[in-house]
Amino acid sequence: MNVVAGLSVAGLMLPEAVAYAGIAGFTPGRAILAALAGGVAYAVLGRSRFAIVGPTSSSAAILAAALATLPGSPADRGAMATVMVAIVGALFALIALFRLGSLSAFIARPVLRGFAFGLAINIIIRQVPHLLGLKVASSSTLALLAEIASNLGRTNIASITIGVVALALLLGLRATTRLPAALIALMLGVAASRMIDLTALGVASVGPIDFTLSAWTLPDFSFARWSRLAQLAAPLTLILFAESWGTVRTVALRHGDTLSANREFGAFAGANLLSALVQGMPVGAGFSGASANEAAGATNRLAAITALVALATAALLAGPTIEALPEPLLAAVVIAALTHALSPAPLTRLFMIDRDQWIALAAACGVILFGVLDGMLIAVALSIGALLNRLAHPVVSELGSLDGGHDFVDRARHPEARAVAGMAIFRPNAPLFFANAEQSLGTIVTKVLARTGDTDVVLSLEESDDLDSTALEAIAEFEKMLEAKGLSLHLARAHDRVRDVLVVAGFDRLADGASFSVADAVHAVRAGKGNDHVQPA
Repeated sequence: MNVVAGLSVAGLMLPEAVAYAGIAGFTPGRAILAALAGGVAYAVLGRSRFAIVGPTSSSAAILAAALATLPGSPADRGAMATVMVAIVGALFALIALFRLGSLSAFIARPVLRGFAFGLAINIIIRQVPHLLGLKVASSSTLALLAEIASNLGRTNIASITIGVVALALLLGLRATTRLPAALIALMLGVAASRMIDLTALGVASVGPIDFTLSAWTLPDFSFARWSRLAQLAAPLTLILFAESWGTVRTVALRHGDTLSANREFGAFAGANLLSALVQGMPVGAGFSGASANEAAGATNRLAAITALVALATAALLAGPTIEALPEPLLAAVVIAALTHALSPAPLTRLFMIDRDQWIALAAACGVILFGVLDGMLIAVALSIGALLNRLAHPVVSELGSLDGGHDFVDRARHPEARAVAGMAIFRPNAPLFFANAEQSLGTIVTKVLARTGDTDVVLSLEESDDLDSTALEAIAEFEKMLEAKGLSLHLARAHDRVRDVLVVAGFDRLADGASFSVADAVHAVRAGKGNDHVQPA
């Protein structure tokens, strides 16, 4: 099964390498070498059983845009690309060395699901011009769609025919057999190119594949040029960080696999450093490759290793044959591999549970409209913003006793819970900190003043494992306001760190009187007043 999956993936890696080399402005040989070097390094260092490491469309586009800002000959351009790949590897190594993989925790699961959906659509859109036989120059998705629409009259019928037939064949084989559909499609494409003069019909082909390596020497660049290359490598690293972690984490979640972010980033470091040694391109875990590997039934990394062996064999023994492959066929292979990722089920489930659906949609739309990096950053910013909004505006619950026992619950959710006579018991349902302390305690004051007959207020701090200086001052002011109204404040569910900081801040009475449970606080108040009554809700 893994061998068959690997052969299927090899049939995808080849056309992707050709396509992404074209995006970056290099020969296919450079992308193929990058895929081989990156794949070998990841096979040794990485842990995802589905990851296929190689050039990606986003990194290729950013590499092309970065090099376009730098003057120089074609040889200089190749040297600068190699240096940028090496810097990307070094930056990933620093991320792993300083254990900054925890930054990936800010990419929430809904963001990953939206990212995966949007990225699949993004890559498919970028293959449409090849399917239609169009030459386009736009880089952004909207501009690309506009350019395609304005050039529909120039589409090539032969290209469309090849692409549509290939796509139907790929999807049909995948649905009905376990055969390596991509490899079969490529073999049929080779046969068709030998029997028919596709070039005469206006169908673009892969073209020459060059595996020639120049002597590896340290480029004689000025300090300003080195500095500029380092600056340009930073966004390239960010996009590979987002795309690669998003990919491996997404497929891992679907199968219950556990991955170490720091280990994965160390593997991406090795992959890019080895790619630089063979003068390749930036590499990461591509979403289409991982999706194809998953869909083909891979169960371990043998599938990826098989794909590398098949790709190397094809590159060494079938170079002239690869050069004649029609571009629409390669586009169809990429599109077919991504149809697996177009299922809306992960997004519709979020709507069903009414949680984080807009964040997932923002991630999908952001990736489609603004590109991988900007789309991911927008979605991460929205998810952090949503978190801060929830923390800054917590629900404050009034608690009551269940059957006069030890359990105290939200009276709004549990009508059977009864209030304790002479006491108002409240719980902020989020940690108290500078953004919400004054508002939360102010809400409690308003509710307390609207009541009559209370002499004591119990504040449950179970959600707060610590207090910052703003929260401390707000609690002190809260106590003074209650005292001015003839009410006493008692703290319940106070953590040890909260008690410690209260003592250090000089609020010894609050710390000494704090209880470990609401029931203990209520009992302490009753004991002090000789009152042991619970009033009906």
